[in-house]
Amino acid sequence: METNNNETVGARKGSIGVTTENIFPVIKKFLYSDHEIFLRELVSNAVDATQKLKTLSSFGEYKGELGDMAVRVKVDPEAGTLTVSDHGIGMTAEDIDKYINQIAFSGAEEFLEKYKDNANSIIGHFGLGFYSAFMVAKKVEIRSLSYKEGAEAVKWECDGSPEYTMEKTEKSDRGTDIVLYIDDENKKFLQQGEIDSLLKKYCRFLPVPVISGMEQEWKDGKYVDTDREKVVNATEPLWTRKPSELTDEDYRTFYHELYPGQEDPLFWIHLNVDYPFTLTGILFFPKIKNNFEIAKNRIQLYCNQVYVTDSVEGVVPEFMTLLQGVIDSPDIPLNVSRSYLQADSAVKKISGYITKKVSSRLEEIFKADRADFEKKWDDIKIFIEYGMLTDEKFCDAAMKFYLLKDTDDKYYTLSEYRTLVEATQTDKDGNVVYLYANNKTAQYTYIQDAVAKGYNVLLMDGQLDSHLIGLLESKIEKTRFVRVDSDVVDNLIPSADKKAVELSNVERDMLTTLYRSQIPSVEKSEFLVSFEALSPEANPVLITQNEYMRRMKEMAAMQPGMSFYSELPDSYNLIVNTEHPIIKKIKEGADSKVLDSMEEMAKSIEEKNSAIQALRDTVKDKGADVKLSDEDQGKVTNLENEVTHLRKEENRIVSDYAASQPLVKQVIDLALLANGLLKGEALNAFIRRSVNLL
Repeated sequence: METNNNETVGARKGSIGVTTENIFPVIKKFLYSDHEIFLRELVSNAVDATQKLKTLSSFGEYKGELGDMAVRVKVDPEAGTLTVSDHGIGMTAEDIDKYINQIAFSGAEEFLEKYKDNANSIIGHFGLGFYSAFMVAKKVEIRSLSYKEGAEAVKWECDGSPEYTMEKTEKSDRGTDIVLYIDDENKKFLQQGEIDSLLKKYCRFLPVPVISGMEQEWKDGKYVDTDREKVVNATEPLWTRKPSELTDEDYRTFYHELYPGQEDPLFWIHLNVDYPFTLTGILFFPKIKNNFEIAKNRIQLYCNQVYVTDSVEGVVPEFMTLLQGVIDSPDIPLNVSRSYLQADSAVKKISGYITKKVSSRLEEIFKADRADFEKKWDDIKIFIEYGMLTDEKFCDAAMKFYLLKDTDDKYYTLSEYRTLVEATQTDKDGNVVYLYANNKTAQYTYIQDAVAKGYNVLLMDGQLDSHLIGLLESKIEKTRFVRVDSDVVDNLIPSADKKAVELSNVERDMLTTLYRSQIPSVEKSEFLVSFEALSPEANPVLITQNEYMRRMKEMAAMQPGMSFYSELPDSYNLIVNTEHPIIKKIKEGADSKVLDSMEEMAKSIEEKNSAIQALRDTVKDKGADVKLSDEDQGKVTNLENEVTHLRKEENRIVSDYAASQPLVKQVIDLALLANGLLKGEALNAFIRRSVNLL
């Protein structure tokens, strides 16, 4: 590799300093899917060159006039070229040798072998930003004049092989022009619209003006160019300015520039830290619709105002992917393509800082204007709950400002609510019971029963609430969450003085069969009949749902790994209130018509079961190998058949009687109707029966 250390440029040829000839095929092949980044790399280099000259000027090391410092991107479809020009520090022949000809890594063969399967590990970090041009160009020229006094302009040319030419040229303006001769596969980069789109994506907030094409205006039914150059970027984006200089309207305007057509954000957090790392940005809390969906690619990552990526999972915690906005940090370590983040300790520190900043800002907003925070709570709750469920540090911080809302639309912090209900909603074991509903309309009756008893009922109708309930139970000592329809009101908060149900075994069996036989078929549902001595004013029959199984099914709906629970039928309790006058009347009728028969059959079943047990006891202590004789086994089999027959007969007698009693069906259907479980044919039969009873 030939190197020229003099300012005078002599025409010469050379080989680019790599130890393999595979560099250009590698660039084209491995970066094809991301080949649009070439424009970002070239414009970024131009901006860097411009900024360096500004810095030298500010320190007095460059005493000339800065003049026009804009970066220009020019498309020439006829010549087939795309040119990126700057008026920065420029390069001498020596600079080109150092920064272009000798690619800034050693052991190129090892490098290429190491990264041959990684499409995004070539450009950028290893000094290859300029070489991304060869992803779209069949030939590249550099025309440059250094800012140094007495420097000569130099022209460098390469056709995509390791061979290059470099010679003296004429150039009156300081700076560098990179001329790309676009290859046949990438002609779209000769379209002004395509280039403008990429510049808007990657360069819209660069700190140096970027000019591409001309401003247009509507004339004679079409857009035509004016004589004004078109600046495609805002050099001082909002996040680079001090929050004290900005108004709420500034933030809203910037938000709508980033996300056109969106509703106003709920609020925002301005990030600005310079130690132990540099990080700026603005995170917006959008209004999230209730159809919960983790929407990725909402936050844009910048590096010194250069757009990098919208895949920021490594920089912000997962739950913050629900936010929108921008983050800008030169300290976020990127891999060589600047497009994929490396998970290391620096990223984790930045992620932790953002978590802390967001949680502290939320607490500040809550304390500063609680009424406004409560108005926005229903919109931001899903974000906060997602954060609490997925990030322990955020969860601990959020416990201070997380709000519970009751069915009267009143809001409480966790500590406030415990103080509110502790005296009236503590069970016999010392647990504070948080009653909740997830549907005010469907559970209206249960809510009213609880309120009438002096209880407060929370509204937990968010899509993450079933998960959050378990989290809160683990975080708050001696606490249970109980859905208001999971049991009769007298059992929601168990006390020691519960009234016992006075039924004999025969009466309990008879009544269980009586009610179970008249429950209509409800798809994917099972019912367990039980009896409670409730208030005479309570409904005759109530339906509740097992708290544990219902929670498991709700969580299974959002977690595919819990599909076992989602396949199980819904389990309901059909609770018969033995103190209600109608239930007493039904029992009296059954007692008079079928109880005697039931008692006789129960006595006969008991005698036969005793006889079966006596026969089995004759060999009980004689060892496992000793069996009943054939004669005794025959007696056992006959007795068991008789017991089975008697039980079927019991069931038939009670079921036939129940079928003749419309009142039994009516109280069951009323309970089903109250829970939205009475449908189709069963609902139609209920309506006809109701008319007849009237």
